[in-house]
Amino acid sequence: MTEQRKDIAARLKELRELEGKTEAELASALGVAEADYRRYETGGADIPASLLHDAARALGADLTELLTGEAPRMKVFSVTRKGGGVTVERRVDYQYRNLAANFAGRKADVFEVTVPPDAGESGAHANSHPGQEFDYMLEGRMRVTIHGNDLVLEAGDCVYFDSNHGHSMQALDGKPARFLAMIL
Repeated sequence: MTEQRKDIAARLKELRELEGKTEAELASALGVAEADYRRYETGGADIPASLLHDAARALGADLTELLTGEAPRMKVFSVTRKGGGVTVERRVDYQYRNLAANFAGRKADVFEVTVPPDAGESGAHANSHPGQEFDYMLEGRMRVTIHGNDLVLEAGDCVYFDSNHGHSMQALDGKPARFLAMIL
C-alpha cells in the first residue's frame, strides 16, 4: 500500500466519523457496496478519483482536504506553475494532477490526466460520478467511451458530457494521451 493511499484512507475515515456517518451510510451515498467502501477506507484498495470527488462532496469537505490533509486557502486566485499541482496516485491506469487544489470554494475540480499506452483493459473500465465533465485533449490520441458510444479524440478536440453515465478513456497508437479534465 502506498503511503498516499494510506493517508487518504485515514482522512476519509476521520472525515466520515466527524460527520457522524456510518460506513454503510457513506457507501450508500456513494453508490458502492459497503464491503468495497470498507476496503477503500482501510487502504486495501485504490479509490477511484471520481469516488474521492463524490466522497468529499458527501462529507461537506473539499477534495484537497482528502488528498493533502489541508484545506485550500486561496480565495481570489490561485496559480499552479508548470509541473505543479497535487499529484494523485489513484490507479495504475490514469495519472492525475489536481491543478486547482489551492483555490477555496471552487465550483469545479480541474485535473491534468495522463493515460499511459499500456493501461489495457483496466483503462477501459467505465467510471461514473454525479455532475458533468469537460475533457480537452492536450496531446496524443484517445478513445473515449461514454454510455456505450466510442469517440476518438486528438490534440485540440474536446468533449462535454453528463458524467452520471459510465465513461472510460484509453490511449491509442502506443503513446500516452494527456488531457485537461474539468469535473463540475
